[in-house]
Amino acid sequence: MKIIDLFSGIGGFSLGFQKAGYQFTEHYFSEIDKHAIANYKYNFPHAKHIGDITTLHEGDFTDIDIITFGSPCQDFSLAGKREGLKGAKSSLIQHAIALIADIRPSIFIWENVKGAFSSNAGADFWAIIQTLANIGGYRLEFQLLNTNWLLPQNRERIYLIGHLAGRSIPGVFPIGENDKLLDRKTRKENRKRTSIKTSLARTITSRYHKMGSNDTYIIPKVAATLTGGGHSGGLHSDMTVIQLNPSTESNGRQPYQQNRVFDERGISPALTRHNSNYAISRMRRLTEIECERLQGFPDNWTQYGNYDGTIKPIAKTQRYKLIGNAVTVDIVEMIAKRLKFIENEKSTCNCIRRA
Repeated sequence: MKIIDLFSGIGGFSLGFQKAGYQFTEHYFSEIDKHAIANYKYNFPHAKHIGDITTLHEGDFTDIDIITFGSPCQDFSLAGKREGLKGAKSSLIQHAIALIADIRPSIFIWENVKGAFSSNAGADFWAIIQTLANIGGYRLEFQLLNTNWLLPQNRERIYLIGHLAGRSIPGVFPIGENDKLLDRKTRKENRKRTSIKTSLARTITSRYHKMGSNDTYIIPKVAATLTGGGHSGGLHSDMTVIQLNPSTESNGRQPYQQNRVFDERGISPALTRHNSNYAISRMRRLTEIECERLQGFPDNWTQYGNYDGTIKPIAKTQRYKLIGNAVTVDIVEMIAKRLKFIENEKSTCNCIRRA
């Protein structure tokens, strides 16, 4: 197949299709983040970087089979300012739609945050649907999927697929949590691969401000959504502590270390040798490898980048950002397998008709 991976990040879409058995005869990707570009080049050495989406033209490509795009979501996100399609970043989806209209691939897949459903009381999402429908010739299907069906991360994302009439047919959705592609064995193997018991049980997702002595806190076995800032559920798991007493010192930011009161179960920050009389209980951030596993990437996928021909390690801060902004590989693989199944069914039916 010939693929264009827009807003490509570190290649979650492309890797998902490869894991589903697809091979690329032509492979293009568009991205502006220099670390994402370098990492993509390192992991997909045969892919061609085609630059900024705002500069792409239809004449540069022929007979493209699929366009994938997880367009910037900050303006749709429930955690953002909710500027919707008027936001500078989320408006970039219009360039992707224009390219689809010009190239007319057999299939396109859009991924975005759950908040796109409710942005501007739902008007933004339906404006996108209307614009895609106005391209003409495409049948659309979409569903909200959750990474925790396959991996221990609670990450709800919209996946929308457009099928060009005569070249692809709908049928990927609906997918249920108990779908045959989500069999117990697969889920068990994936959860084991992420070392859930030793790592994710330490992830703290409750907000610590305005808490009282009667509050109850949960340390989940399923991680909260990983974000681009190295957060999990909006918190730095290595910096945030569950603190019960109000902030009265240090200009109201935090009580001094020796005056902090923590959850009665002993949750506290990492201890130093000077406060050994405290109950020993440590909190830490998930490692880069653990975050890669939560998104379905191989270990150390984000470790290196190809920077204009020079292979260099990628900084830890950037690795967290790249992983948090990625699509979940296992979800894409599941969709790709569905597409392959539908294509095989169509081919079988055509053979029967000809016979």
